[in-house]
Amino acid sequence: MRRAVALLFVGLLVWGLVGWAQPGKEYVAASETTLAAVAQEVFGDSAYAPAIMRATNAKSLADPAYLKIRTLDMKIPAGAKLWVPERAWAEAFMAFWDPNRPEDLFGGGKLVVGSWWTAGGEAEGLNALFEIYDEYYPDVQIVNATIAGGAGFVFRAVIKPRLIAGDPPDTFQLHAGLEVEGYSPETYLTPLDKLFEIMGWTEVLPKDLLDLLLYKDHFWGVPVNIHRANVLWYDKAIFEKYGITPPENWDEFFSICEKLKAEGVVPFVMGNAGGWEAAHLFETILVSTLGAEGYKGLWTGETPWTSAGVTEALEILKKILDYVNPDYAALSWDGAGEYLIAHKGAMMIMGDWTNGWFMAKGYEDYGWAPVPGTRGIFDALSDTFCLPKRAPNPINALGWLMVCGSKEGQIAFNTRKGSIPARTDLTAEEKALFNPYLQSCMEDFARDAIVPSVIHGAAAIESWVTDFKDAVNLFLATKDVAGTQRALVEAAEAALAQMGK
Repeated sequence: MRRAVALLFVGLLVWGLVGWAQPGKEYVAASETTLAAVAQEVFGDSAYAPAIMRATNAKSLADPAYLKIRTLDMKIPAGAKLWVPERAWAEAFMAFWDPNRPEDLFGGGKLVVGSWWTAGGEAEGLNALFEIYDEYYPDVQIVNATIAGGAGFVFRAVIKPRLIAGDPPDTFQLHAGLEVEGYSPETYLTPLDKLFEIMGWTEVLPKDLLDLLLYKDHFWGVPVNIHRANVLWYDKAIFEKYGITPPENWDEFFSICEKLKAEGVVPFVMGNAGGWEAAHLFETILVSTLGAEGYKGLWTGETPWTSAGVTEALEILKKILDYVNPDYAALSWDGAGEYLIAHKGAMMIMGDWTNGWFMAKGYEDYGWAPVPGTRGIFDALSDTFCLPKRAPNPINALGWLMVCGSKEGQIAFNTRKGSIPARTDLTAEEKALFNPYLQSCMEDFARDAIVPSVIHGAAAIESWVTDFKDAVNLFLATKDVAGTQRALVEAAEAALAQMGK
């Protein structure tokens, strides 16, 4: 699998990734000329001169045979080599370049990328994007500004003060959906509508995702993937040893738990050191007890938090705690996953970044199924990257966003990360590069009912997510179903009032 992916990228790099990054063509001045004249000749518009200056200067930093252009009105001598970018790149540059920033015409500088991807498949996927970016922008120094902590709760606490202080990274990771509300995007982020138009992304991204990406009628982030939250992972060796098949409902799940507990096997593993993992589990249980429409209604006010489905979900979570590893509070989600790798734990509910982590660990003896009661429902989230208004190197960040939104970038990233591309225009040959789980995930996403993840920023505003998470964490200690349901009702009332509903 990895050899096939590597060979694909060798081919892609030789071929050139037309329409994104910074492909183009060499231009040799036949006689003395100006940038405006060259732009008029190749683009039919002299206004594209700044794009040619930037592309040529960036090229000259890696290859001194290209002319170093110092000013827009500088005379171009006969025989000088310029680099004329592809039209899509030139259009994007002109749409986002600020004429008050002449320094952006010279190339070089840094690209500071903020994310919470620090381990396993997520780090490998990020590095794959870095490699592609570096191939096309060798003049730019990439700074990997990761902050550890699953689901981004630690990251967001760090990045917000930097945005307010006017010291953001050039781009940073942002979940698609209402998470963006917590960053006051109209104040601190740059709308990306024009980039979506230039790159044609509205034609190749699914409608459900486009709807999720829109906030106050603007696109604020470029998606690199789609993840599924409602996945039950299991150790095949344990299931085969005890003649177990994946449970379709919670009765079957608890029957399996009883059998394995009697055999001395940890039936269900969980980590909650990050404080979000138990809430992730509870989210998937809510999907199972309420169904797609009922679950979505929780976040719009159409489904009351007093409903029997919420009560049932809390009762299920309470019962699961009788079968979980006793050290769950001290473990991260991947720390809990080590139970499966060691064949000491049987089942785990976590998003499909687990698939990428398993791949990175060399663990292949795992199976998967929808969380009990959720077959036909896809609990979705998507990672995007945004452009802060005060990014130190906005044009370098623009190139990064183009890489993230490209088909080739998404193939490189997702085959390693363990997620599926956000784009829907993959060929059969390209889909074959993904492992069996991811191929099945693509099929499910195309046919299942799609619901937005809450704990991963899609379904609710940040204050509501925090209250939801805190209520679940308190429940782990109290196991008070009625009290927790009241807390969830109060959280919903406060959030809906804040949203004007």
